[in-house]
Amino acid sequence: MVRIAAINYLNTIPFIYGLEAGMAPGSVVLDCCIPSDTAVRLQDGRCDVGLVPVGALSELENPRIIADYCIGATGPVASVVLCSGKPVGEVDEIFLDTDSRTSVLLTRYLCAEKWHINPRFTPCDFSREPVDTEKCCLLIGDKALKNSARFRHVYDLAEEWIALKHMPFVFACWTAVRPLDPSFLTSFNQALAYGVSHVSEAVSKYNHQFPREYACRYLQENISFVLDDEKRAGLNEFRRVALEKLTPRAC
Repeated sequence: MVRIAAINYLNTIPFIYGLEAGMAPGSVVLDCCIPSDTAVRLQDGRCDVGLVPVGALSELENPRIIADYCIGATGPVASVVLCSGKPVGEVDEIFLDTDSRTSVLLTRYLCAEKWHINPRFTPCDFSREPVDTEKCCLLIGDKALKNSARFRHVYDLAEEWIALKHMPFVFACWTAVRPLDPSFLTSFNQALAYGVSHVSEAVSKYNHQFPREYACRYLQENISFVLDDEKRAGLNEFRRVALEKLTPRAC
C-alpha cells in the first residue's frame, strides 16, 4: 500500500477524485494536510508520495517528481495573492501565510526583483488569526479565494511572476523520495489524468466552501494541472533564483 499526502485545498479536489476513482481498492491510503506538511511527512517517512510545494524540494533528500501533473498557473492563479490596504510600493511589513514555503519564497523574490521593496516579513497563521484588510498579507489557497476581494489592492503572484519571467509557475508537484514500482506510477498518472478531466464531477462530490459554478471556473481557468515542458522550465527557474537570490551565503 502506498501512502499519499495531498493538500486540503479546493485546487486538489480533482486529484483526490481521480485517485479515489482510478486506483485499485486497497492500493493507496490518502491523507490531506496543509502544503508545508507534505514535505515533512515525506522526509520522516509518514508518506511515500506527497503533493509538495516546489519551494520545499531542496529540503528533501533525493526528491523525485513522479507525475505529469501539478498545481500550476499560466496566468492569474487567484489563490496565491498579496493583498494590501495600500499599494505594494508603500508596504513596510508583509504578514506571510506559512502554509506553503513556495509562496513565501515567491513573495520575497518579487519584493526584491519586481517591486523593489525591503519590507519586514512576519509569519502569520491565518487559520487562527483574523485577516486585517488594512495590513499587507500573503494569502494562499482557500483563504485567498475567500478574502482577497475585501482588500483595496490585490497582486496575483502567478501573474506577477509570469509578467517578470515570461514563464508559467508551478506551486506544487507530486514527489517521492524513494523508488516506486513502475506499474504504480502508470496507474497513479492515469488516475490524476482522470480527475483533471472530470472537474465538474469532483466539485459536486466533495464538500467545500464555494458555490459550484465558482469552484469549477477557478479549477478550469486559474489552475493549470499538466506539468509540461514549459512548466518544468519555470519550476527549474524558480528553484534557481530562490537558491541564488534568497539563500543566505556564508562569508
